[in-house]
Amino acid sequence: MDIKTQIVATIGPATKDKEMIKSMIESGMRVARLNFSWGTYDEHKSYIENVRSVASELGVSIPIIQDLSGPRIQKGDGHGFDQASISPLTEKDLEDLAFGIKQGVEYVALSYVGDASHIKLLRSHMEKLGKVVPIIAKIERAQALENIDAIVDEAQAIMVARGDLGNELPLAKIPFIEKDIIAICKKKGKPVIVATQVLLSMTENPVPTRAEMTDVVYAVLEGTDAIMLSDETTTGKYPKEAVHMMALGIKEAESHLKEININSL
Repeated sequence: MDIKTQIVATIGPATKDKEMIKSMIESGMRVARLNFSWGTYDEHKSYIENVRSVASELGVSIPIIQDLSGPRIQKGDGHGFDQASISPLTEKDLEDLAFGIKQGVEYVALSYVGDASHIKLLRSHMEKLGKVVPIIAKIERAQALENIDAIVDEAQAIMVARGDLGNELPLAKIPFIEKDIIAICKKKGKPVIVATQVLLSMTENPVPTRAEMTDVVYAVLEGTDAIMLSDETTTGKYPKEAVHMMALGIKEAESHLKEININSL
């Protein structure tokens, strides 16, 4: 499907096989994400090999994002930031980073960024490993919002990680935070990804809710460069359909953006 807004799909147990990866790429997936909060190195290595094998077969480029887990702790049925942590990089993250760099991932996403120094810290560890790749700063803490301009300047891309943002801030504020971050990124020329619960109902259902499709469309209208699927494509029952429905929403939104641009001439 001919769309400009990129679909980021997280690879997991439901999408580990080549045939499923192929069907997601054919449905519109253009970036693969690996969530290092879960899984073994053997599993992640197989995901990487399968994505690259299928991408080569189809003649397309599918960059891989390694998403570091950061100082994450379980909170009831979910997880959140470990407030006792000083650094967003744990010993596990550094081990995972070494693995990812060795595997040749194209991007590394840093969880729980608080300020620009955290991005510099991650980059310094990459330098020690002998390779520096673009860093995606995940915005999921109130502290990050206080330092958003410097973070956007320092990082190569931004992810609006609405799940953890919603744990720290009132849910009613999240849409406006998303809108403001997208505007800042557009002004500074930095790519931005909108993430978390975009089509969450599709983990169990073959079609999204009306509200979820509206979420996709408005993210595109606000100017996001990419939208990410998480549970929908790692453990969900309908990963291929989730990518397809997201692509349909993006295509419709982009067609309206073209109309707006034409009518404004």
